Amino acid sequence: MSSRDVNSPAQPDRPVPDEGPGAGNRPGAARPIRRYRRGRAHRLENALMSALVRAGVVPHSYLLTTRGRRTGRKRANPVTVVEHAGRRWLVAPYGVVPWVLNARASGRIGLTRRFRTRHYTIREVSAREAGPVLQKYVAIASATRDYFQADKNASPEEFAAEADRHPVFELAPCGTSEG
Repeated sequence: MSSRDVNSPAQPDRPVPDEGPGAGNRPGAARPIRRYRRGRAHRLENALMSALVRAGVVPHSYLLTTRGRRTGRKRANPVTVVEHAGRRWLVAPYGVVPWVLNARASGRIGLTRRFRTRHYTIREVSAREAGPVLQKYVAIASATRDYFQADKNASPEEFAAEADRHPVFELAPCGTSEG
C-alpha cells in the first residue's frame, strides 16, 4: 500500500514543515504540522491499540466501527471521544481519513469499550462549534498534538480556524447496544 498523504488535495494556505534542523523555529514561522501517513508501523500500532481499547484500558478511547462505503464491510479504528458541554464528540485528528468518509456516507457509527458496543448517529458540526471541542481534544489526546497547528494553549477561535482539516462529529445515541 502506498503512503500517500490523506490530506490531499494540497491546501496552499496550510504551512508544511520544512525538512532539516530548526524547521519552523524561525521568527514569524508557522508552527510545523505533522502529516499523517499510513504504513506498516501504523497498522501494527492500530492493532495493539484496538485490543487495549476494546478491553477498556485506555482512557477516553473507544473502538470505532463503520461500514465501508464501497464494500459494506465493517471497519474498526481506535478513537478518542470528547465529552464537552454535556455532549459527546468524535474528532478526526488526522484529517479526512477513510473512517471519516465511511461515517459521513452512513451517518451512523458504533463505539466499543469494555466489550460493549453502543450505536450513534452523527452530525458533522460547523467550525464555530468545532473550535472548543478541538481545544479539549488536544488537551486529552496529547499523542495527536503534532497534527494541529494550534498549540494546546490556543484559543477556541484558533482551533476553529483549522476545523476544515480536523472534522468533528456530534454523537447522538441510537438506543441500540450489543455486548
